[in-house]
Amino acid sequence: MDKIIKNGTIITATDTYKADIAIKDGKIIMIGESLNDIEAKEIIDASGKLILPGAIDAHTHLEMPFGGTVSADSYGAGTRAAACGGVTTVFDFALQKKGEGLIQTAEGRNKLCEPNACVDYAFHVAITDLTKEVLLELKTAVEYGISSFKVFMVYKKEGLMVNDGVMCKILERSKEVGALIAVHAENPDLIDMRIDEFLKAGKTSPWYHYLSRPEFVEAEADKRAIHWAKALNAPLYIVHLANKEGMEEVKKARDEGYEIYAETCPQYLYFTNEVYKREDGRNFVCSPPMKGQDSQDALWKGIKSGDIATIATDHCPFQSYEKDWGKDDFTKIPNGCMGIENMYPFMLSEANNGRLSYNKVVELCSTNPAKIFGCAPEKGTIAVGSDADIVIYDPCKQFTITKENMHSDVDHTIWEGVKLNGYIDMTFSRGMLVFKDGQFLGKYGWGKFIKRKGRK
Repeated sequence: MDKIIKNGTIITATDTYKADIAIKDGKIIMIGESLNDIEAKEIIDASGKLILPGAIDAHTHLEMPFGGTVSADSYGAGTRAAACGGVTTVFDFALQKKGEGLIQTAEGRNKLCEPNACVDYAFHVAITDLTKEVLLELKTAVEYGISSFKVFMVYKKEGLMVNDGVMCKILERSKEVGALIAVHAENPDLIDMRIDEFLKAGKTSPWYHYLSRPEFVEAEADKRAIHWAKALNAPLYIVHLANKEGMEEVKKARDEGYEIYAETCPQYLYFTNEVYKREDGRNFVCSPPMKGQDSQDALWKGIKSGDIATIATDHCPFQSYEKDWGKDDFTKIPNGCMGIENMYPFMLSEANNGRLSYNKVVELCSTNPAKIFGCAPEKGTIAVGSDADIVIYDPCKQFTITKENMHSDVDHTIWEGVKLNGYIDMTFSRGMLVFKDGQFLGKYGWGKFIKRKGRK
């Protein structure tokens, strides 16, 4: 054996038990109460620690051109930060350019990712130019290993938005080919109208970013997207859900038996719209913005009820000097925040504090995304035959997030000063130690592209 992890408590989405884990050639080969008779090159003592599957961040934007710049974390920096936060698989968005095919779009991004990725990765392709050829190519793309696609109901001026007719065509086709469609749901016309009114009135602080796209602007689009999915009986995945009404609509659809998945993000579970009144409020500008306390409470309720399926980050950070472009005009602030290194530690700290179970955290951050996006059982659990993507977590370690102890290329963090109860000791990616005691130990180019299964 290459490694044996001994004396720890294994946490999966469904079970908690003490056992040892034997690893060989990047896979979990054996799990047993005491593997004392098995020879291994390395023995790792996890006494007093929890052993968890690596997290899957199913929503990132690395090296993404947006808002007149490019998101601050390269594929190398972003996946390095991921590894240091216990994330062993990253799903990035590849944005289709006009005239491009779906596989062409993914392969273009892969040229950037393949030589730099520190953990395994996959792509969602965002469809922005639906031609007859692209509609037909959905089937080929699923067979190629790309089984999820995104549509924007917003960013009309930026050329990313699709209209309702195009969205419905994509949903209908997704059913036929076994794809899953993810949607960014906000109403662009209401946003543009409100922005125009605020600018004319000289209301330009970050608070008006929130007021330009408040709860009802997101909720309307959530309801519309769910309406089309229900009408066409097609599965739907709503990214970065942040509002109470939308949460209620998801619950209603799921109670009616529809296959609707909702993702939310750590920033919506910790911060509220009050951050936009802070002096550094521009650093928190993202879309959808953080909402009021009622929405945050509804999201935590959705986690408890099972109507939130996944936690992901929407990691799309920009440097503080770029955020400063909008210090006098919120419309000039590049939209996006960091989170790839904070998601798993934050959620595990909340479990350590008794807000939810460790099993639920694994379900939300690892097992569910693996199942929903077609990379289970290799990813998302600790089981014989699965990849040895493993996190060793110390529930007794106290940790305060600062920019200095993060591993991103971004020059600030919205999580500055947040105290966590418990923290990650080690991260293994396919059996290789990539993080230990605050230090990144991985290799650029180690990460592999994951070809995922389509839906049946």
